[in-house]
Amino acid sequence: MDSIPEMDSSNSETTSFNNITTTTATGTAATTITIGQSSPSTSTTTPSRYENQKRRDWNTFGQYLKNHRPPLSLSRCSGAHVLEFLRYLDQFGKTKVHTPICPFYGHPNPPAPCPCPLRQAWGSLDALIGRLRAAFEENGGKPEANPFGARAVRLYLREVRDLQSKARGISYEKKKRKRPPQQQIQALPPPPGAT
Repeated sequence: MDSIPEMDSSNSETTSFNNITTTTATGTAATTITIGQSSPSTSTTTPSRYENQKRRDWNTFGQYLKNHRPPLSLSRCSGAHVLEFLRYLDQFGKTKVHTPICPFYGHPNPPAPCPCPLRQAWGSLDALIGRLRAAFEENGGKPEANPFGARAVRLYLREVRDLQSKARGISYEKKKRKRPPQQQIQALPPPPGAT
């Protein structure tokens, strides 16, 4: 499992959003079935950045399962396999996470380089799990069987957040929504003559 190349969009099965087109290649012949709106003014919409990223993440996870020894099917995938995937991704991380023995432990901006490992940032992992969790259900998975929502995965993400918060000296507190200031209604005396 040296690297996981992204699956390109020239797979044997393609789906577009407005006019749902499914192409299935069988040998040398290809069958195309188009189900769409009969309106001639159908505009083509491009998937959002989030949708594109979710598709790439889903394909990458699928490739990881194929390269797994032994290869795994999605139906046999558990929270433990998701954790294995997240640990595997750490080798591609770009975030310096200081070890407790490092002199820069707890410093957000260290003044010099150190040999501490690079890891995936907690925020990146959290967003990745959110996208994969949604993709799992969009691809026919049942919410109660979603390995990306497993308790072990949630605990792992919390552990990574806490460890990185201490090691990097960065607080990951949830941002509170700002509420519009409530106008203070001052009690005005009743107008003269009002009884």
